[in-house]
Amino acid sequence: MRKLPVKVTLIVLAAIVALFVIVEVSLRLLFGFGNPLTYIADEKIGYLLAPNQRTRRFGNRIEINEYSMRSGAVKKERSPDTFRVLVLGDSIANGGWWTDQTNIISEMLATQLREGENFKSIQTSNVEVLNASANSWGPRNELAYLQKFGTFDAQVVVLIINTDDLFATTPSSVVVGRDRNYPDRKPRLAIVEAIARYLLPEQTIPELAQLAAEGGDRVGRNLEAIGKIQAMANSTNSHFLLVMTPLLREIGTPGPRDYEIKARSRLAQFTESQQIKYIDFLPVFNSIQQPKTLYRDHIHLSPQGNQIVSEAINKAILDLVMGNR
Repeated sequence: MRKLPVKVTLIVLAAIVALFVIVEVSLRLLFGFGNPLTYIADEKIGYLLAPNQRTRRFGNRIEINEYSMRSGAVKKERSPDTFRVLVLGDSIANGGWWTDQTNIISEMLATQLREGENFKSIQTSNVEVLNASANSWGPRNELAYLQKFGTFDAQVVVLIINTDDLFATTPSSVVVGRDRNYPDRKPRLAIVEAIARYLLPEQTIPELAQLAAEGGDRVGRNLEAIGKIQAMANSTNSHFLLVMTPLLREIGTPGPRDYEIKARSRLAQFTESQQIKYIDFLPVFNSIQQPKTLYRDHIHLSPQGNQIVSEAINKAILDLVMGNR
């Protein structure tokens, strides 16, 4: 078998290297592969976004500050001329890789508060809306975050949950570094990440089945955590607002499933007995002609959905601060 001339061999190798470089650079610049958000384990919270990260994923800008918030840098103590809101939540509040920083609920809320005519009566010159959230967090994760970091001297604490969060399991860090959606380090190459994400089978984590099988009154435990979040807000003279978004399949007919109806009823009774300001977006979304436009999938909201939620939160905050319950 004739060997290729050295010159031809070098040209072929150069072409392969050039193609590799083009693919690697394209994956990084166009899609953000090679620089995913990373996570750290926490004994109480379960997991957190690793602090001090900036990246772009599929063109969407994502910024994580020193307190693992999806927010810009912030001082722990609020300045006297600042009105501060702390938003807690899961992927609904966080926005994930699919939402640009400008289109997440907290950023929209900050803009609305700054530009609103009614806000001038609060007599502050600056507005900060902090966003402490992570994918798949539940009330117990969010409570543990507050217990670790405090309320950041916020005048209003907003907890955003969805229907599934009423059944959330106990915080755990088993996914960190094992589930491809919760990496604990950057991949060496963008190509490696793309292959691992789309071509290789997802790794099985046996402990997840054990977590999902958590018995007892799971709804009750999450209601208890919400009550403790309210108590922490009250202890720092902060107003507390609870917000719940529905799953897309809950909208219209047949509506929520029987177990969800029972859990929703328990939540409504709980908020009434605890005197919690509560917004349930199920009736709000049911009143919209094309509710599918509010979602990007079965649970996560589109920018249009985020806009509706942020506007309602804005109004509720002004009602709380001005004393109109």
